Amino acid sequence: MTTLDFSPLFRSMIGFDRLASSLENAYRSEPGGYPPYNVELESENNYRISLAVAGFSEDELGLEVKENVLSVTGQRREETKDRQFLYRGIANRSFERKFQLADYVKVVDARLENGLLHIDLEREVPEAMKPRKIEIRRDQASPRGFIESEHAKAA
Repeated sequence: MTTLDFSPLFRSMIGFDRLASSLENAYRSEPGGYPPYNVELESENNYRISLAVAGFSEDELGLEVKENVLSVTGQRREETKDRQFLYRGIANRSFERKFQLADYVKVVDARLENGLLHIDLEREVPEAMKPRKIEIRRDQASPRGFIESEHAKAA
């Protein structure tokens, strides 16, 4: 396996250490797999993950978010009937699928519909993190200089 060198990216990017580890983890994880899934961008801040989980009931599926990692698990119950298959093409196995979530992305809904597990996500950026316009002043005196000169007059 080839290791990736992200150092050229960090020449102009400050504080993105977690990005490098996330990219490395994504690179190392197995592509494809079971169950198949889609990731959709529904709007600027809304996403949907859809997993094909035909044959699983709601109580056999689990979702957990821990440290910005969404884990989706499916635990099959043991079949009680003694069944004899001539051909078995439908997967009957448990799974665990993990998704790395960006900061401020949270799960807002999950529902099972027609054999698909839909997980709706929303990015909620705090007001303090949103862009804001900074006014550029034309005069020479800064508010700090004004305060300092007022203190000098008082002394």
